[in-house]
Amino acid sequence: MDKYECCICGYIYDEAEGDPDNGVAAGTKFADLPDSWVCPTCGTDKDDFDKI
Repeated sequence: MDKYECCICGYIYDEAEGDPDNGVAAGTKFADLPDSWVCPTCGTDKDDFDKI
């Protein structure tokens, strides 16, 4: 599974972990996140994330 980093604040979205605090199950691919999902730390949208 891949990881993606927020270019604004450095938050790491790990596909293996998901974002359970915001209703995203473990194993959810970054591409499958809903368009309404934003960085849980700074609130930026998915366009500001890069694969690491």
